Amino acid sequence: MFTVAGMTEEIAKLAGSLAALATDPAASRGRLHAEEESPTRTVYQRDRDRIIHCGAFRRLKYKTQVFVYGEGENYRTRLTHSLEVAQIARSIARFQGLNEDIAEALALAHDLGHTCFGHAGEDVLQECMAPYNGFDHNAQSLRIVTKLEHRYAAFDGLNLTWETLEGLVKHNGPIVGKSIPLAITEYNAVQDLQLGTWPGPEAQAAAISDDIAYNAHDFDDGLKAGLFPLEAVQELPLVGPIFKGVQTRYPGIEKGRLIHESLRALIAAMVNDVIAEAHRRCVQLKPKTTEDVRKLGRALIGFSADMAKDEKALKEFLFANMYRHTRVNRMTSKAKRVVRDLFDLLLAEPHLLPEEWHMGIDGPKTSKTARRVADYIAGMTDKFALDEHARLFDPTVKP
Repeated sequence: MFTVAGMTEEIAKLAGSLAALATDPAASRGRLHAEEESPTRTVYQRDRDRIIHCGAFRRLKYKTQVFVYGEGENYRTRLTHSLEVAQIARSIARFQGLNEDIAEALALAHDLGHTCFGHAGEDVLQECMAPYNGFDHNAQSLRIVTKLEHRYAAFDGLNLTWETLEGLVKHNGPIVGKSIPLAITEYNAVQDLQLGTWPGPEAQAAAISDDIAYNAHDFDDGLKAGLFPLEAVQELPLVGPIFKGVQTRYPGIEKGRLIHESLRALIAAMVNDVIAEAHRRCVQLKPKTTEDVRKLGRALIGFSADMAKDEKALKEFLFANMYRHTRVNRMTSKAKRVVRDLFDLLLAEPHLLPEEWHMGIDGPKTSKTARRVADYIAGMTDKFALDEHARLFDPTVKP
């Protein structure tokens, strides 16, 4: 057991409370393609390392969250966000006795399928791909780790374990209904990921860590960018009392330190809430094994009702004051035009794709070609998308 500064005695007592439910690497259902495993790393450590070393992970460095490439070097990217999610997920998993390695692997992989230009790029690709079985960033993550990464001689993708793939696909909960993305249904026909159940506890820890991370860092980036004043933040539930508490403790503290100290405390408050709530649900629902967690019919790891209400207020504030800010709207509009231009042109003239992308196309405006074009665009960084747009549309730029 360990504690951290500022942790309440009640929370400290919950350390290791879910240990019996941890995903056991020795009991893994294995990989689609049989391999000799490492003598020095568990299967989930190996999954994590394959994710870190893949090309899609490196490209996250130049894929933005909210701000488009070139707005500034101090704002979060998909890469820095993924690292922050991994740090929080590791902390929750370690403290509660869960498997830290698979929690980290899932946190690092959860955004691999995101497009250039954040949600703006995804929105456009969803519209463009609507006649061609759609586009979904979660399904795209699965395509990357099972098909699009070409690194290994014996198979396409990364050949991750069943548990990592299951957690990647279902980290937000069961996938049911008629609107399951094609990439998920196709892969599930080859290896059943039990789409109708909840994922293991580590995937749930990674999912809630994603919420904690982006709530905190979007506040940080929004304040740094001047999209909303500090005074407006201090009127919010949870966040406001935290900021005021820091100011009371450190009178006259400079703005940068105030923001950092307050967001540290915000993350800690959310993490502590998740730990306490997971323990409460565990006592109430009494799961005994990892498989029991999958069959509970609800998440085991999440916010309490009070924290969920406060977190909803935070998201609503960010939506109104940051994601729909005029400055962000203008950037988003430009980004959408770039993605739409690229898709429309490459779908109509697929021979303009780089030569290594010609495999899998079968003529203009077909479903196979559309999927190939979507894969190409989704893998672009913000900078590459802007450069490719210039090469294809600006006569003064060399192709």
